[in-house]
Amino acid sequence: MPMFPLGTVLLPGMPLPLRIFEPRYLKLLGDLMGSENPEFGVVLIERGIEIGGGEKRMDIGTLAAVTNIGTTEEFYGLESVGTQRFKVETWLPDDPYPLAVIEFIPDLVWDANLLESKIQLETKVRQLLAFASEFTNLQFGADFVLSDDPMEACWQLAGILPIGELDQYDLLSSESAQDLISKTSQIVSTAEQTLHSIMDQQDNWEIPNA
Repeated sequence: MPMFPLGTVLLPGMPLPLRIFEPRYLKLLGDLMGSENPEFGVVLIERGIEIGGGEKRMDIGTLAAVTNIGTTEEFYGLESVGTQRFKVETWLPDDPYPLAVIEFIPDLVWDANLLESKIQLETKVRQLLAFASEFTNLQFGADFVLSDDPMEACWQLAGILPIGELDQYDLLSSESAQDLISKTSQIVSTAEQTLHSIMDQQDNWEIPNA
């Protein structure tokens, strides 16, 4: 499988637009354009940088299905969406771009008994994003449209959170739908406490007299 190591985690159901300028990935883009079902694997870079190769990569990733390939006067690029998770079995030589032998991880199975938990999680995530948007610009807003598929929607609720890469990777490694919902809910609760703590500190801050 062609691979694209990145400094971020791709979760199933989440969009991934990419601007491509490095020669090895321009070659990958050309190969994708000639494929009937263009797709590539995305893994998180554990150490190193995205440019030039030689980085250390995590072993769990997500397949990205290409939905559009386009070019402008300034850059080449593509749009894709995360589909199935996988585990890297073996890294092959980068010739000319990263390649790996992968094994797909079974999809998480939706449990109808989790519907109420999923509804509560959605409410909490949207409230958090609305609150956080008062402090900073977010990649995804509280009005993000979720998939009609409940399992994919749970992945998206995890994916739209403005959290660090290691937290994203922990979510990607979830072993069940309940595990994913529980982990996501805990992250939201922690983030809410942090934001409220910041607000309290600002409210209690006094400007010294001149």
